[in-house]
Amino acid sequence: MAKANKNKVSDEVVATADALTKANQRPGQTKEQNKLISAGIQKGIEQYKKQHKAKMREADKQRKKQSSKNAEQGAGADQLAVAKDNTKPSLLPWVLLGLSWLGFAAYVYSYSPS
Repeated sequence: MAKANKNKVSDEVVATADALTKANQRPGQTKEQNKLISAGIQKGIEQYKKQHKAKMREADKQRKKQSSKNAEQGAGADQLAVAKDNTKPSLLPWVLLGLSWLGFAAYVYSYSPS
């Protein structure tokens, strides 16, 4: 009985496949051809979903492995946080802010009604 549920295609997939089939229907195409095309689209959607689930499971496994690895290296993370605190802030944002204000001032000065 569990196998019957696995082979059943969801209503959403069927509706999507039918909509795609109707959108790409050629003149003179028979109902049997439409059914075959719709079945192929359904199979493609289901295959894509299976691959996506497998990728997500693998990514979740990698994430869990990485988080457990990071938990084991807790002392190393504390040392890294101290090292980050010792770096001086970047001047780039302030330089860009100053340049933008200078550009704005030049624009206002050049187009002022004097």
